[in-house]
Amino acid sequence: MAAAVKKSGGFFDESYFVVQKSGLSQFQAMSAYLGGSCFQTVVDNPITAYRQLVQQYAKDLQGNVVDPKVARKEAQAVFRANPVGASLSGVGPRLIGVGFKRIPKFGILLGISFFLGEGESPGMWAATGASIFSAPFINPIRMIEKQQRAYFKQTGAVKPIIEILKESAAERFIPLFRGTIPLMGHSFASAILGLVGQPKLQKYIQREVGDRTSLGRTATGLIASAVVSPIYVFVTNPLSRLEVIMQTSSIKGKSIGVLEACKEMMQDSSKFGLRGAFRGQGIGIAKAVVSLTLFHEGRMFMQDAFKDYNRSRGLFPE
Repeated sequence: MAAAVKKSGGFFDESYFVVQKSGLSQFQAMSAYLGGSCFQTVVDNPITAYRQLVQQYAKDLQGNVVDPKVARKEAQAVFRANPVGASLSGVGPRLIGVGFKRIPKFGILLGISFFLGEGESPGMWAATGASIFSAPFINPIRMIEKQQRAYFKQTGAVKPIIEILKESAAERFIPLFRGTIPLMGHSFASAILGLVGQPKLQKYIQREVGDRTSLGRTATGLIASAVVSPIYVFVTNPLSRLEVIMQTSSIKGKSIGVLEACKEMMQDSSKFGLRGAFRGQGIGIAKAVVSLTLFHEGRMFMQDAFKDYNRSRGLFPE
């Protein structure tokens, strides 16, 4: 019979700390998701930064659309000039964002999931709710992250967070919510394919392939991520591009709306075809494979540790 893990304060209801039939409490499941997210955020940051620059440099400083090959060379030049700064750019806001972004997203995701009896393995409804209701919490962090890298080509340095916040404060912080609409679509695809689809596919691959071969959990997770990632990137790359266009424009200047950003993408695709429409697609697939695998490996490592602890304390049956 499941036993309760006593709470340390009065902020959460006691049921939040009760170990469920799955072997984890809601608190432990949430902690595992946040731990996996921190691990993924630090390791995949250089790829994230490079992808943004490839998409951002679709236009030169005069506002002219440039060939994707030119954009890639400019992004590479930034990394060669300042490899450490470029690789670590935005990692601070992203780590802070694990709290500000992931706690609302994972909290809603797992809250709905546990309410529906799905435990730490959320389904479609949980993913839908999380993608919609977490967007206002996530967007300001993503905006700050992208603004930090927005002027690398001109200055060769990361834009300070304090400066970004001061500029936003002068506009009543409204600029921090640029790109919220494409983010909702991006977040929904991420939740459905990354948080829900990848674990289910991994279990299938483990059952059909891993149990018949010497492949372990990490290998089957990598295979699952490699299968899901091209679909995920194909769906989210245009949305990611819209975010970059809307969030890297000057905070002090006129904002770029969704329709205007769409027109810019259409101009790009009319001039350079699919290469223009899907800038960053290749690096996006590589990033998705790495990020999904790192996140789920970190998450499952912590879940296993919590389950072992609960089992040793007799908090749930064998």
